[in-house]
Amino acid sequence: MSGLTKWVFLALSVTQFLLGMLGNGFIGLVNGSSWFKSRRISLSDFIITSLALSRIVLLWVLLVDGIIIVFFPKAHDDGVAMQVIDIFWTFTNHLSIWLATCLGILYCLKIASFSHPMFLWLKWRVSRVVTWMLLGALLLSCGSAMSLIHEFEMYYVLHGINASGNVTDYFRKQKNNYEQIHVLGTLWNVPPLVVSLASYILLILSLGRHTQQMQQNGTSSSDPSTEAHKRAIKIILSFLFLFLFHFLAFSITVSSYFIPGYKTTKMFGELITMVYPAGHSFVLILGNNKLRQTFVEMLWCESAHLKPGSKGSFSP
Repeated sequence: MSGLTKWVFLALSVTQFLLGMLGNGFIGLVNGSSWFKSRRISLSDFIITSLALSRIVLLWVLLVDGIIIVFFPKAHDDGVAMQVIDIFWTFTNHLSIWLATCLGILYCLKIASFSHPMFLWLKWRVSRVVTWMLLGALLLSCGSAMSLIHEFEMYYVLHGINASGNVTDYFRKQKNNYEQIHVLGTLWNVPPLVVSLASYILLILSLGRHTQQMQQNGTSSSDPSTEAHKRAIKIILSFLFLFLFHFLAFSITVSSYFIPGYKTTKMFGELITMVYPAGHSFVLILGNNKLRQTFVEMLWCESAHLKPGSKGSFSP
C-alpha cells in the first residue's frame, strides 16, 4: 500500500470526521441547551440528541481506527487493538442505527393514521412503546458487542495454531467457522432495516389515504398533516438510503480480513461507512423545524457579521 493512498485516506477521514462533528455537535448543543433552560425535552428531541451523541463517539472510533491503520499497522494487526476498536465500533454503530429506527417509529405512530386496532393501541401508547424500544435498542447493542467475545476466543485459538505451523483439518474447520461468525455478525443490522422499511411503507400508505380524503372533500392537499407526512417520509427515506449505503460499506469492512490486500479494502470501507453518521446529521437538521431555524439564524447572523458595514445581531 503506497504512502499516497494512506495520506488520501487520512485526509478524507479527517474531512468527514470534521463534518460529522459539526452536524452532530450542533444538534447536541442546540437540544442540550434547550433542555438545560426549560428542564424539559420532548421524546423526539431526546432521541435525536442521543443519536447525535452516539454518532460523535462512532466518528471518534472510526478516526482512531484510521489513524492506527496508517501510522501503527503492526499494533492494528496484533489483535488487541483491533478487538477493542471492534467492540466500541459495534456497540456505537448498532446503537446509532436503532436510535434512528426508533425515531422513524415515533414519526410513524404520531403522524400516520390507520383504523386497525393494533395500530391504534400503539398510537395511544406511543411514548411508552418508543421508550421500551429505546431500552431494547440499548440491550441489543450491548448484545451485539458481547457476541464478539466468542469470536475473539476463536481468533486467539486460530492465531496460536497458525503460529505453530500445524495446519490441520481441524484448523481449517475452525477457520471456516470463524469466518462465518465474523461475516454473519452483519445480520444484526437486518432487524432495524426491516422495521424502518415498515415505518416508511406505513407513512406512504397513510399519506395516500389522507391525500385521497382531502381530494374527495375538495380541500387543499397542502395542509399541515400532509406536510408532516412528507417531511417524515423524507427523513426515513434518507435514513434508509444512507443505511443501505452504510450496510454495504460495513459488510465490506467486516469481510476485508478475508480478502487479499485487506488493508486497502478496509480503508475504502471505512471511508464509505463514515458517510452515514456524518451525512444523516444534516438531514435531521433540515427535517427538524427548531434545528433548521436555529441553523439558518446562525448562518444569517454570521453572514451579517462578516459583511462590511452590516449591523447584524452580533454587531454593536
